[in-house]
Amino acid sequence: MSSKSSPPPLPEPLGIPVADSHTHLDMQEGTVEEALARAAAVGVSTVVQVGCDIKGSRWAAQTAAAHDSVHAAVALHPNEAPRIVLGDPDGWSRQGAREGGGDSALDDALAEIDRLASLDEVKAVGETGLDYFRTGADGIAAQERSFRAHIEIAKRHGKALVIHDRDAHADVLRILAEEGAPERTVFHCYSGDAEMAELCAAAGYFMSFAGNVTFKNAQPLRDALAVAPLELVLVETDAPFLTPAPYRGRPNAPYLIPVTLRAMAAVRGLDEDTLAAAIAANTARAFDY
Repeated sequence: MSSKSSPPPLPEPLGIPVADSHTHLDMQEGTVEEALARAAAVGVSTVVQVGCDIKGSRWAAQTAAAHDSVHAAVALHPNEAPRIVLGDPDGWSRQGAREGGGDSALDDALAEIDRLASLDEVKAVGETGLDYFRTGADGIAAQERSFRAHIEIAKRHGKALVIHDRDAHADVLRILAEEGAPERTVFHCYSGDAEMAELCAAAGYFMSFAGNVTFKNAQPLRDALAVAPLELVLVETDAPFLTPAPYRGRPNAPYLIPVTLRAMAAVRGLDEDTLAAAIAANTARAFDY
């Protein structure tokens, strides 16, 4: 097995346990139990399992119900909404090729997210938002309609809102302002700059940093982390994606949180225990567990 495809080694354990605020266990190798055991061994005691479609959201809720250390978030990913409405001839998503079902199909899917959002083990509605990287102009209306519906669902159930924002900062912030953001809103895999971090801080939005904060070309992310209020900072893997340096390109998993957290502590000029304690408290507050 080449080192490029093999899982990175376990890092030194954290002294203070933290949560991985955003992971996709259903896309990772091995069992949930193995993933949770490896994470716990290095001080990652809690994970938020995030759904991106109906099947994944149901799985997230079931997995959270079965494991005390797992909390669920349920949603239609921004890229999923146009596929439901317009179809997905290339079968790019995990469902394979499918026909478009129009607005009524999106309504049906949103009704199922609404049902799942009422469950106790579901702590958040997300990841939802806007993604202009993969969706063309024809899909933006479906994304926006889905995003606004998810905001309403989160507020009605008193759940956190988890935002996916790719190449769409201004529109995401505008729609949150227009709809009125839920009391607890998390920018997953925060991708804005320091100026946007100040806007998020003013609105009270949590900013969750992933392994890409360690990438060489990510100085704007480090600048954002440097100005984000400590009480609004979270850490995540977004595993199996965004594996932190020096393991970029290899499979990511919740047990690698300490690598990213230590890099974040260096950016903030904090010792890792201080940052870990803050992040642990922030994540519990953000997701109300």
